[in-house]
Amino acid sequence: MARPKPPPVALQGSPDEIEAQFYRALQHADLEALMAVWADDDEIVCVHPGGPRLVGAAAIRASFEAIFANGAIPVQPEQVRRLPALGCAVHHLVERIDIAGPEGPQQAWVLATNVYLKTAQGWRLAAHHASPGSPHVPASDGEAPAILH
Repeated sequence: MARPKPPPVALQGSPDEIEAQFYRALQHADLEALMAVWADDDEIVCVHPGGPRLVGAAAIRASFEAIFANGAIPVQPEQVRRLPALGCAVHHLVERIDIAGPEGPQQAWVLATNVYLKTAQGWRLAAHHASPGSPHVPASDGEAPAILH
């Protein structure tokens, strides 16, 4: 008798392991692996840099399918800050995207927040919000930021 296949890593891992799988899927343009990390919930949400809020698995899948039509995303998560809580984990990080430009290799920076929920299936991604950004964390000098909001 054949042994049952174990569930995918996305269903067994910690928030850090789920995050690693998410970024591997982006790096390999693997839509199935990418969708496997998301929670099975109608209210999951994704915001791409400069894009609209996408709610639900169908909208998120369609957006990544369109992105992957241009190839994999050479993204590396950096400067991860973690806020764990009972049944929830929030990760804020800087995404470094390596781009081959006409003048040679360049880098783009994105600020991202990933929210993970502990579900009956294990830790799953519930929200990914990414915005254009900078790799630098500003020093706190007591002055108010120049950005409103």
